[in-house]
Amino acid sequence: MLYYFLYQVLFREYGAGSSDSYLFKGLNVFQYVTFRTAWATITALLITLFFGKGVICKLAELKFGQEIREEGPASHQEKRGTPTMGGILIIGSVFLSTVLWARLDNVFLWLALGATTLFAAVGFADDYTKIVKKRSLGLTGKQKLIGQLITAVGVWSVLYFLTNYSWNLSIPFLKVTADPNPVTSVSYVGSVVYLFFIIFVLLGSSNAVNLTDGLDGLATSVTFVAMSALTALTYVASDKRWSDYLDITFNPSSAELTVFCGAMVGASLGFLWYNSPPAEVFMGDVGSLAIGGALGTVAILTKQEFLLPFIGGVFILEAMSVMMQISVFKLTKRGGQPGRRIFKMTPLHHHFEMTGWKEPKIVFRFLIVAVLFALLSLSTLKLR
Repeated sequence: MLYYFLYQVLFREYGAGSSDSYLFKGLNVFQYVTFRTAWATITALLITLFFGKGVICKLAELKFGQEIREEGPASHQEKRGTPTMGGILIIGSVFLSTVLWARLDNVFLWLALGATTLFAAVGFADDYTKIVKKRSLGLTGKQKLIGQLITAVGVWSVLYFLTNYSWNLSIPFLKVTADPNPVTSVSYVGSVVYLFFIIFVLLGSSNAVNLTDGLDGLATSVTFVAMSALTALTYVASDKRWSDYLDITFNPSSAELTVFCGAMVGASLGFLWYNSPPAEVFMGDVGSLAIGGALGTVAILTKQEFLLPFIGGVFILEAMSVMMQISVFKLTKRGGQPGRRIFKMTPLHHHFEMTGWKEPKIVFRFLIVAVLFALLSLSTLKLR
């Protein structure tokens, strides 16, 4: 919105070609995606900080309090009633700051915003069900899965019908897979196979972030780190000079996604102000599913799907701990005897709680691991 008013209208009308209008000439910076990304980050951060306290008070007034699992750590029972669904604040600030600073003629941008909103809607329904029924479980697993599946198919449909998306798999460390030409590409799989790939990526990323959201500030701080790395990766994928130099798939349409990622970075950092231990508000599924969906969608649009395990390594570890626990439990179950457990409790952060680690220590140590994963993801650019 600001791009059109300040650059397309004011600069082109009064700044371009004018030697004495320095004020309007300065508006030339609005054409650069790096400038608009920085200000989208700042805007989302300020919106979250400014409106945070009001949103928390409103959630408390509506009695949108968190329900706690009875089988969870005893220390969590004191969190019962803490305002939840704070993810509305994150999504709102991301949407507003992105619309303010991005070019609005970009299909990829609206696809990312739309997918994030739809994942948030699934999370909202889940959170609202928990609140109404006064229980820690909201939608059934099948209901949640259907909502996520519909969103994933919607993302594929937009790519298939409205864009020239390349259906090749860009694999890190293999330069030859960066070729998007279906005739010459060795990693071209076609739109049908890619549909299942998109479903796997989006459902996996959204649920992985959802599982990580169990300690004060954990999912929010890891999101800040992961989105920061993804912002950099998105920018280089949309810049021909960098993409040619690094041998990654060049996609100019993803340039405005950098603004979206920057807004997500700012919003998560602002939300962390209220979500840090002891949390004044929880993001709820409306926030965690939306963030996971955003991560997966941007990775798909920028051909960074195979880097997601590095970008969001902590999210993957949390999800893998649950899968391993369930698999081993079922495989070792015999007759009336319960199966073995390899963790004291899952997701993984609960295992460390049960071993005696304090909540802030777990959050900070997981944050350190998240930074290491983010640096690893960025290092793969040069290793290609």
